[in-house]
Amino acid sequence: MITDNSSLQLEKIVAEAEDFLPLLGTDYVELYVGNAKQAAYYYMSAWGFQPLAYAGLETGVKDRVSYVLEQDKIRLVLTSPLTPGGEINEHINKHGDGVKVIALWVDDATKSWHETTKRGAVSAMAPKALEDANGKVVLSAIHTYGETLHYFVERGAYNGPFLPGYKTWKPYYKSSPVGLKYIDHMVGNVGWNEMNKWCEFYAKVMGFAQLVSFDDKDISTDYTALMSKVMSNGNGRIKFPINEPAVGRKKSQIEEYIDFYQGAGVQHIAVATDNIIETVAALKERGVEFLYVPETYYDDVLDRVGQIDEDLAPLKQHGILIDRDDEGYLLQLFTKPVLDRPTMFFEIIQRKGAKSFGKGNFKALFEAIEREQELRGTL
Repeated sequence: MITDNSSLQLEKIVAEAEDFLPLLGTDYVELYVGNAKQAAYYYMSAWGFQPLAYAGLETGVKDRVSYVLEQDKIRLVLTSPLTPGGEINEHINKHGDGVKVIALWVDDATKSWHETTKRGAVSAMAPKALEDANGKVVLSAIHTYGETLHYFVERGAYNGPFLPGYKTWKPYYKSSPVGLKYIDHMVGNVGWNEMNKWCEFYAKVMGFAQLVSFDDKDISTDYTALMSKVMSNGNGRIKFPINEPAVGRKKSQIEEYIDFYQGAGVQHIAVATDNIIETVAALKERGVEFLYVPETYYDDVLDRVGQIDEDLAPLKQHGILIDRDDEGYLLQLFTKPVLDRPTMFFEIIQRKGAKSFGKGNFKALFEAIEREQELRGTL
């Protein structure tokens, strides 16, 4: 275990991770939503995602509809039910819109399933092959925290737009991308005293290593606190921070999430950009709302983080946070919840060498979240 400001390299830490489950990257993230057509329009219009594929009645699917969007290496699947009842409706009724599947790209989905289930993972789907004229994809799946699933996707023998059963989706309307590149990390919120259980799951079942640990002394304000550990796979392409509540004077953001999501789930998706100023400016122009950072944050921020390449003025204008570790610095900003329930949100992050997660910004970030909680009456 290391702290956020350690000089040890990421490569040294993830060397602890075993290689029985090689992961090539995040294949896609699937959200169950109440209205996939309208959600797709939102992510295209506001976030610059591009239409990729579609499955529904026109493709022979009778119980659901799915729209697939992409931006560079990020792929989102938005799925809604077409009939009453069933698992998708139950998920939406309980949780609201939210992440159901974190799909991981692998060379061998069958081997991935065997390796994880024999180490204690609960199977959600035994390996199965899907085929069409474009080739074959093999899928398998396991359960993780809450009702979240990990799919293993083996697509080396497939040349179609997404998966068998999907057709290319080419609507007339397309917006321009905003510079999002890939998923940097995805954060899971779990209940009281469950963080270590799920960190052990990722270590034992999936061969991850613990990259960073934060306790309530690191992540706290005068009112709220939480605990967090970051788990990483062997090549560092998949990073899953796991948060749990910690005792504070008032209800923390983790407790608020658990209350409204009705259990554990994905709290936020961190998406990387090469120019956070341009990306955030474009997102704001399209209506995406971000947390407010007081201007006083910038009075001494350069004394803390040192010299940076960017001018401070546009960072201050957009409320972009800055932090440094031994490898470099990072720039980050968090949206307000993108759903009606105060659950899931996004982080925009630009790394300039830093491999950490913005420990120096925790207090400012949490105070910003608390201001929103106070407006909602949930603090």
